[in-house]
Amino acid sequence: MVGLTAKLHDGSYHPVDSSEMAFKTAARLAFKQLINANPMLLEPIYHVEVVVPDEYMGDIIGDMNKRRGRIMGMEPENGMQRIIAEVPQAEMFKYATDLRSMTQARGSFSMRFERYEEMPAADAKKIIENAKKEEDEDE
Repeated sequence: MVGLTAKLHDGSYHPVDSSEMAFKTAARLAFKQLINANPMLLEPIYHVEVVVPDEYMGDIIGDMNKRRGRIMGMEPENGMQRIIAEVPQAEMFKYATDLRSMTQARGSFSMRFERYEEMPAADAKKIIENAKKEEDEDE
């Protein structure tokens, strides 16, 4: 969770009738009220740099767009092209294999965490529905 602020009003500790479990229960009840705060799901965004020969640049840019990536720039580098993009982490699984296939194993990439961003509503809805199904199955 990011940006969470909680205020406790009128709480106190008494050696006789206070226990750790009472405070844990109060925290759990407050946590459940977060659904009323209009929460949003965030996803990790990664800074990705892909180095490929010039002839594969179009294929790589198209693939990045399919992965919900944003192209931030392109730089020539010793007969190759460096493509700089920001891509959700969920879209980068199996990218090494896909890049090898698209470039005949002549491309390489690196990635590092950049920030969190709000997840698209359709994807968030699917995740919430799956979580509710799992919760119902566990009961």
